[in-house]
Amino acid sequence: MPAPIRLRELIRTIRTARTQAEEREMIQKECAAIRSSFREEDNTYRCRNVAKLLYMHMLGYPAHFGQLECLKLIASQKFTDKRIGYLGAMLLLDERQDVHLLMTNCIKNDLNHSTQYVQGLALCTLGCMGSSEMCRDLAGEVEKLLKTSNSYLRKKAALCAVHVIRKVPELMEMFLPATKNLLNEKNHGVLHTSVVLLTEMCERSPDMLAHFRKLVPQLVRILKNLIMSGYSPEHDVSGISDPFLQVRILRLLRILGRNDDDSSEAMNDILAQVATNTETSKNVGNAILYETVLTIMDIKSESGLRVLAINILGRFLLNNDKNIRYVALTSLLKTVQTDHNAVQRHRSTIVDCLKDLDVSIKRRAMELSFALVNGNNIRGMMKELLYFLDSCEPEFKADCASGIFLAAEKYAPSKRWHIDTIMRVLTTAGSYVRDDAVPNLIQLITNSVEMHAYTVQRLYKAILGDYSQQPLVQVAAWCIGEYGDLLVSGQCEEEEPIQVTEDEVLDILESVLISNMSTSVTRGYALTAIMKLSTRFTCTVNRIKKVVSIYGSSIDVELQQRAVEYNALFKKYDHMRSALLERMPVMEKVTTNGPTEIVQTNGETEPAPLETKPPPSGPQPTSQANDLLDLLGGNDITPVIPTAPTSKPASAGGELLDLLGDINLTGAPAAPPFLLDGLSSQPLFNDIATGIPSITAYSKNGLKIEFTFERSNTNPQCHSDNDTGLHSTELDMTDFVFQAAVPKTFQLQLLSPSSSIVPAFNTGTITQVIKVLNPQKQQLRMRIKLTYNHKGSAMQDLAEVNNFPPQSWQ
Repeated sequence: MPAPIRLRELIRTIRTARTQAEEREMIQKECAAIRSSFREEDNTYRCRNVAKLLYMHMLGYPAHFGQLECLKLIASQKFTDKRIGYLGAMLLLDERQDVHLLMTNCIKNDLNHSTQYVQGLALCTLGCMGSSEMCRDLAGEVEKLLKTSNSYLRKKAALCAVHVIRKVPELMEMFLPATKNLLNEKNHGVLHTSVVLLTEMCERSPDMLAHFRKLVPQLVRILKNLIMSGYSPEHDVSGISDPFLQVRILRLLRILGRNDDDSSEAMNDILAQVATNTETSKNVGNAILYETVLTIMDIKSESGLRVLAINILGRFLLNNDKNIRYVALTSLLKTVQTDHNAVQRHRSTIVDCLKDLDVSIKRRAMELSFALVNGNNIRGMMKELLYFLDSCEPEFKADCASGIFLAAEKYAPSKRWHIDTIMRVLTTAGSYVRDDAVPNLIQLITNSVEMHAYTVQRLYKAILGDYSQQPLVQVAAWCIGEYGDLLVSGQCEEEEPIQVTEDEVLDILESVLISNMSTSVTRGYALTAIMKLSTRFTCTVNRIKKVVSIYGSSIDVELQQRAVEYNALFKKYDHMRSALLERMPVMEKVTTNGPTEIVQTNGETEPAPLETKPPPSGPQPTSQANDLLDLLGGNDITPVIPTAPTSKPASAGGELLDLLGDINLTGAPAAPPFLLDGLSSQPLFNDIATGIPSITAYSKNGLKIEFTFERSNTNPQCHSDNDTGLHSTELDMTDFVFQAAVPKTFQLQLLSPSSSIVPAFNTGTITQVIKVLNPQKQQLRMRIKLTYNHKGSAMQDLAEVNNFPPQSWQ
């Protein structure tokens, strides 16, 4: 058989291929020749053939048929064969294939070889693809090489030990004695790999972390020598001595100093030296400074050192490199909650980043800008953010508008400023705002009695000839319907009143009705506004009747129903029209710990966020919590059974709410004693699970809620759901409120949660007990509502749970 071509010739031949088909033909021809050579057990050219096969593997072609040939090369006595064999094993084998176990004996022999380079090959292979079985069998050899005096082998053994610990964490203690003298090594390669090994051990074991904290002074000394040492060509990178080792040491110091006062105190001085002495003109220096900042922020450092770290991030914001600016913004966003005043000093630089062309930097700058907003800078920051809202890309508008709404609600200096700001957002990005923006603004306007004339005039001018921003048109239609008489009479004192006639106002509303840009909801607002004006205007009642009668035959069912009902008001109940269409009263924010408040908008009832107020001292009406939970989803939702009996009758507001829809306002039926009385000596629910499988009720945005079930000992119709919440993102969720509602055939009682904070990174959970009475043994379904604050933003979500196991309700 002729000698196979060399690897260099194969590469040259493949590169001459003009098409992919031609390349595949060449590869297939060469693979056939390699297979023939393997079948003939050709030892002379096995190394050359495997090398060519590895090149084809790198090009993406199958090379699995060369796995056993790699093992034969590893078993060879020639170093060149071993080198290609080990390289092939690392590329073609992994722990999912049983073939790799055949290497264990060869690697063990090579770890004890007399030549350091053969030992190095074996260490590299074991550290790259060793399985847990191989690691257990060969850990002893690795530990021996870790204690050798040969620097070349020690650095490879340290990295191999890292892989062994990752695969078999219980072997960690085996390497503990070998780590004692690692940091005394002068060789930077051994130092680097030793720090990596110590970092891995500290991250995986709290006991190791406590043990290695005594090494902080030694690590500080090594870092100080690196900073103070002169020029060393062997380790110099852009004028900085071994930046890779400096970064590794800083990361290890960050782990050792976290939540430990003594360790943090020992490293404060060296961190200050690194922060002030590192050259920032090159990217290498910036990498070290960034690690220094992360370490300062993560340990219990002094306040002056934290300010220094934030100032470094502020300098990063002025860097021309986009990656450095992005890193700085991300880091500032993480620290703004703990060091707010220090970050505020860089507010102007952060706001300038809103003008950056890079969308990632823009988004981070926007999030950080909202985090910096407070009562002192609200006007200036809102001016910049509104300018950003005008010019930003569409994907930013929804988040920016939402942030402006929240900031304005929290820090508004005056009601007029608040209203103007929200209207500006609706004018600029009305199509991108959240669904609750319209009812929230309507409530704000309703409660600002002195601003009614000013607001209706501003909204009237805002929609003249432009109906593109539908939320703005909806608010304007509602306000014109409520306060159209103030618009016509020109009672605005805040700005020069405009002269508007009743017919001009109706012209605007009719043009909204016939506009192609108007949605069904907007048309409903406009028709209701026209109907309200029949009690506020005196000269145009007949015109209003004609408009309403026209839409009695509209193809839009919602619009048709409204028009038919309004026609009935004119014809049959005209004596009640003035009372029914009178102005909306001021909408008070009534709050409890969980349910939402009632917001009435244009004859509709919607849930809205609540403010926190101290609970009243006396017993509360049962209808308050019950009615509010009814609003979570339709008319088939049952009220929550109160945790204590009440003595007062249902709220007198029920008659008014009855006008808004068929909402059940009756109090909860008398609950069985076991739900209301204190727990007796007999346990109410089983102490252990009754074999009912748990379910995941909600999983979104890193938040996960699980239900576990227990059956009542005293009443089999009652069972207890224990909901457990945990989340995996990097910041805690605060002010967490869980609400639930069930159909009317069930009765529901929510007990107090264990906490209102869901810890980050799945480090803790909160639990809450839900008691459900199911007398008819129907299939359970539940609607849940979640509200919480995360990363400075108020979040809210609704979900329906339909996957309850049959054992929980049968």
